[in-house]
Amino acid sequence: MPTNDATVAVAVSGGADSTALLLALDELIKNEKLHVKLVVAHLNHGLRKASASDARWVTNLAKELGYKSVIGKAQLKTAAGKHVANLEQAARTRRYDFLLRTANRNKAQFVLTAHTLDDQAETVLLRLLRGSAAEGLSGTLPLRPIKDGSPVKLARPLVAWARRSDTEDYCRRLGVEFRSDEMNDDESFSRVKVRKQLLPLMESFNNRIVEALSRTASLLSEDATALSDQAAELLKLATAERVNNQADNVETRLPALNVKVLLQAPAAVRRRALRQWLSESRGNLQRLEMSHLLAVDKLLTGRGGSIVELPGSLRVTRNRQFLKVFNSQSAAAGVRKAGRPVLTAEKGLKKRAAASKISRR
Repeated sequence: MPTNDATVAVAVSGGADSTALLLALDELIKNEKLHVKLVVAHLNHGLRKASASDARWVTNLAKELGYKSVIGKAQLKTAAGKHVANLEQAARTRRYDFLLRTANRNKAQFVLTAHTLDDQAETVLLRLLRGSAAEGLSGTLPLRPIKDGSPVKLARPLVAWARRSDTEDYCRRLGVEFRSDEMNDDESFSRVKVRKQLLPLMESFNNRIVEALSRTASLLSEDATALSDQAAELLKLATAERVNNQADNVETRLPALNVKVLLQAPAAVRRRALRQWLSESRGNLQRLEMSHLLAVDKLLTGRGGSIVELPGSLRVTRNRQFLKVFNSQSAAAGVRKAGRPVLTAEKGLKKRAAASKISRR
């Protein structure tokens, strides 16, 4: 956690959760139980008429408490004035990009967000509905790098214990009227639908379902970590076992993978190794679905084609006993010349793994 006098950025939307987090940090600092410098970060998504008013409210609260505030504005509309596709994901991406910029400019080691047990339960259910693996069902991690390769840590100090009702009660006890977002009642958003319909139904079977889902996420996170460690070892073996000095891919700078070595491992470990390999080749796991991973796994047994197309203009190819990654454009000419079949993730696999995202952690 932060050292004495370290700078910490705290994300504050003005809602009950983030306002309670800011007020709690302020209480700890002023009682000399926490020795950090706070920077209050707020991103105006511009999605509601009250968005500008929310930004002013957060600015005034930060000033009243004696902290610096940084206010940003996101562009979530196209040139035609319409909202971008997948609004929730776009807003999330803009928000974390803004928080990382704010942390870097203020030399903050940590960014704090106010995710609660309720958020965790909703996340686990959403990923369960998509058919996610253990990594996805691990939910929201309490601590992780805010971005791959970044030294800035994203911390969620409330996610393991605080309920949304707790944050609302805390704000009221301190006499602070938090902001309300009508989009939190809009059931056209999947998360809101889970919150308003699915969780109340599940509570009729177990009135502590939120805590139960959080506990399950924690257990699955431990399992996923152990399997990921085994996958990393498998990846080392698969890259070390190269026959006749099989060349690495000069475009992606990734070593070829030995198919025989991969096939010796259990499917759960093997697919995680492939996932790590693809993450290194692409730089991230964005838009990569379980269908893509299963298609690459099929290359190992030779039951599909010899090439799998991936989002981001990449292709995975099997050349005899090795897997390689190429840019699609450079691979296309060779494919046409050789007349080799192309296996896309959408063929035969998409129906089985529809919309099941691989966890981005």
